Amino acid sequence: MTTKNPLLTVTAAEYAGDYTLRLTFSTGEVLLVDFSPLVQKGICRKLHDIDYFCSFRLDPFTIDWNDVIGFAPERLYELGVAA
Repeated sequence: MTTKNPLLTVTAAEYAGDYTLRLTFSTGEVLLVDFSPLVQKGICRKLHDIDYFCSFRLDPFTIDWNDVIGFAPERLYELGVAA
């Protein structure tokens, strides 16, 4: 019998300054994710507007911005550093 890995989700999010969010994952880990390298690329350019960046919301699995920009929790976890 194989054991499935539990689904990784973002369970809490708060603005931590500049283009950084403090994210809590379903593993209990709290990581800082710096989005500054991403705000100059593609659709993520919208995040360069700090007011828009701060308008993120938490959905059942991850964070998103007005259902326009979102990141898989696994990607956010990879980008994160210990808080």
